[in-house]
Amino acid sequence: MKHVLEMTVPEFSAEMARLGGKGFRARQIAQWAWKRHAESFDEMTDLPAAQRQRLYDEGFRLRTARRVHRADSADGTVKCLLELADGETVECVAIPAARRLTACVSTQVGCAMGCAFCATGLGGWKRNCSSGEVVEQVFHLQSAAGERVSHVVFMGMGEPLANYGATVAAVRAMVDPERLGLSARHVTVSTVGLPKQIRRLAAEGLPITLAISLHAPTDSLRARLMPAATRYPLAEVLAAAEAFFQARRREVTLEYVVLPGINDTKPCAEALSRIARRLRCNVNLIGYNPVPSLPFERPDEATVEAFAARLRRQGVRAQVRRSRGLDVAGACGQLRQTAAPARAR
Repeated sequence: MKHVLEMTVPEFSAEMARLGGKGFRARQIAQWAWKRHAESFDEMTDLPAAQRQRLYDEGFRLRTARRVHRADSADGTVKCLLELADGETVECVAIPAARRLTACVSTQVGCAMGCAFCATGLGGWKRNCSSGEVVEQVFHLQSAAGERVSHVVFMGMGEPLANYGATVAAVRAMVDPERLGLSARHVTVSTVGLPKQIRRLAAEGLPITLAISLHAPTDSLRARLMPAATRYPLAEVLAAAEAFFQARRREVTLEYVVLPGINDTKPCAEALSRIARRLRCNVNLIGYNPVPSLPFERPDEATVEAFAARLRRQGVRAQVRRSRGLDVAGACGQLRQTAAPARAR
């Protein structure tokens, strides 16, 4: 199978030339695929029927996943469960806001990071997604939400930088004017902090935003909350983040899930403030979103605001992010394959 969404327009044009197709046909098909969001070659009514069949026969496909479940939140957030070609499933979320629609996409089936508070890792890691499977999520979310995606965050299932090649290829497809055509500044890649891959990303020449899911400002607490992080000491993570800033001149964002009584203490605030000042970055705080079977509680708004105020008094730009899609388990930390495959709605 050849996923068209994994090819650049020149690469697809070369494939068409190999099949004896004319150059303008390749551009025509690319327009249908990327700009008109066709889901099959049958929709391309200005393409000869014989050529459409030839594409099918040669193994080309525009979509490899199908939506098997949809959940709509009271706040307008839409969560979709997609079944991939091999039967595995991933979740993705469309988050509407004023004059924007953000797609939260997954890069892996499951996750190997094993963060103690996150639902995704409960089932372990199964496989990486291909770049086409990542990009395809954007189109499924656009269809579900009924409007064009303007922003993309790689904050769904999996660790994006552990699937480095597909993540970067998907980002390039999203910011390529001939393909999805998003502003690179509207794309955010989130990572628990893989130093080597962060440095590689800095050298890619992509003016995207890097977000580090910190959640604990000391190595000892990170070891408790994020077991996989013990392989990457904070000193190495922060040095890589600084290198990213120096290379791209783009501020790094720190993501921090507030776990009451665990990582919102005065010593944690002081340690987090030192890190934020060192990196000259924003800190996004979000109250923990509960996951059944996990031993963590959701903080009340006053607790999160008090922690934010502590950071601000120490010169940190701290923002409190409102949970979206909480009622459909689509909020931060809740993505998990909980819905059994069902008839798509």
